[in-house]
Amino acid sequence: MTRTTTEPRTRRPSGSGIVPVLAFAGIVVAVMQTLLVPVIKDLPELLGTSPSNATWVMTSTLLAGAVATPIMGRLGDLFGKRRMLIASLAVMVVGSLIAGFTSELLVMIVGRALQGFAMGAIPLGIGLMRDELPREKLGSAMALMSSSIGVGGGLALPVAALVAQHADWHALFFGSAGLGVLSILLTLVFVPESPMRAEGTFDVWGALGLSAGLVLFLLPITKGSDWGWTSGTTLGLFGAAAVVLLLWGLMELRVKAPLVDLRTTARRAVLFTNLASIMVGVAFYAVSLVLPQLLQLPTSTGYGLGQSMVVAGLCVAPLGLTMMFTAPVYARISAKYGPKVTLMIGMLVIAVGYGAGLGLMSAAWQTIVIAVVLGAGIGLAYSSLPALIIGAVPASETGAANGLNTLMRSIGTSVSSAVIGMVLANTADQVGGVAVPTMTGFRVSFLIATGAVLLGLVFAAFLPGRRAAVNAEKPHLVASSEDAEYGEVSAEPAPAGQTARAGFRGRVLTADGVPVARAKVTLIDRRGRQAGATLSGEDGGYALAVPAGGAYVLAAKALGHGPLASSATHPGDDRAVELDLSLPGVSVPMGAS
Repeated sequence: MTRTTTEPRTRRPSGSGIVPVLAFAGIVVAVMQTLLVPVIKDLPELLGTSPSNATWVMTSTLLAGAVATPIMGRLGDLFGKRRMLIASLAVMVVGSLIAGFTSELLVMIVGRALQGFAMGAIPLGIGLMRDELPREKLGSAMALMSSSIGVGGGLALPVAALVAQHADWHALFFGSAGLGVLSILLTLVFVPESPMRAEGTFDVWGALGLSAGLVLFLLPITKGSDWGWTSGTTLGLFGAAAVVLLLWGLMELRVKAPLVDLRTTARRAVLFTNLASIMVGVAFYAVSLVLPQLLQLPTSTGYGLGQSMVVAGLCVAPLGLTMMFTAPVYARISAKYGPKVTLMIGMLVIAVGYGAGLGLMSAAWQTIVIAVVLGAGIGLAYSSLPALIIGAVPASETGAANGLNTLMRSIGTSVSSAVIGMVLANTADQVGGVAVPTMTGFRVSFLIATGAVLLGLVFAAFLPGRRAAVNAEKPHLVASSEDAEYGEVSAEPAPAGQTARAGFRGRVLTADGVPVARAKVTLIDRRGRQAGATLSGEDGGYALAVPAGGAYVLAAKALGHGPLASSATHPGDDRAVELDLSLPGVSVPMGAS
């Protein structure tokens, strides 16, 4: 079990350079993921291998990213999120250089696997934003960070296609390495290290168990179409994955400082957010698979649009650009109605986009319309997910929780790739010995994506609302799961005349950054005794003095909000430690954990 250690800080940075630099890191990661898309069909010839072996170039990145994302998130919680962000980007640069200097299959697979380690950059960036930015800027900043994956992918497709057509394809890797180095330098200059630390040790066995389980699960998903979905290899790997992940889960429940806190993950707000994330991932990847193929098929098929690789990339690019432009829209909607409503609106827009897409596939301009509508919906949905996670987990688990949420989205895209790929293959026509996707396959793929996002809408409906009826009885305020050992929090007022020259100060806010006035903030020492209490001001501000240095729990509650307990450490000097307290939007009944 871990607690948050907050290093003293005299001021909170404005964040003017943090947001664009971290968003750029997300774009770099997205570029790395999609840079080979224009040359996928040529990889067997370029690497001198069979098509089934060439797919390992893409599969290795997916597997490495899935393994690295939750692990890097946890390491960031323990040792510093900026430090781990830089490490992730550095490994990506090394992998890019390895891939750029080889045409050997095995070496290329190693390079692409190292590139996959950069996938942890996005949850680490979101965690840094939570720790460093003022709450009023956090919503739009997280939205921009979440949408950066679409922005980078949208921009990378036409640029990578242009490079692949007019230069050696290895130039794609050198470009990725250059962007990675630039991102590292910008991070070093503009992004401060987070003062938040989770106390505890790194769960090595948990990391190994999760890695093994994920590889065993994702491997048959990505290779099932080659091996056969009912083959002994595929079914055996799925069975082994189930056993390994079950044993891993049982082990994590017994570990004091687990890699993933499954008790926190099982909370309604976290569980249904992650389930919805899988469905959004399915929906996001379906359009990325269908539209480029439709645009590049020859007009002689009767439905292909006959566009070049570059033009096809330009037609799909609005998907990512629209995701970026929805960030301020998300911030306004979420500030008024909460991230749950924003997520549901986004999913409805996605469903409308896919529904309209069933009849809008006969011209290139129609694919642009589809991309814009879907980009708006996916942007709103992706922006909502980290806000929901951050509002439901302690500060000490931000990196790991967002890493797990990013992993859920990756699983969604993997499932989408497998299912849509199977549909397109089974509905394809054979023309001169070549399988050509059909319009029926494209439309079935859109229907599958629509069904997935509607299922995600059902999951989102089970998320706690922003407001809940306040219990008729006055609830007991109990520390959250990470702080339960401190016992029940007293509601006695603070002694008169107490100041906060040396102590904690900050603001009490909603999950969306709105100040909460007259919230009760109570300070509890390690023995569970009240060390002070106060009410927040009209601007949400509070200040509490500490009798001595050491570990404390700050418990906050307010009418219409659930209680919050956040642990922090004071060094015992004359400075005040800044700590904002973000209240969940749902009141917790007596005895809830």
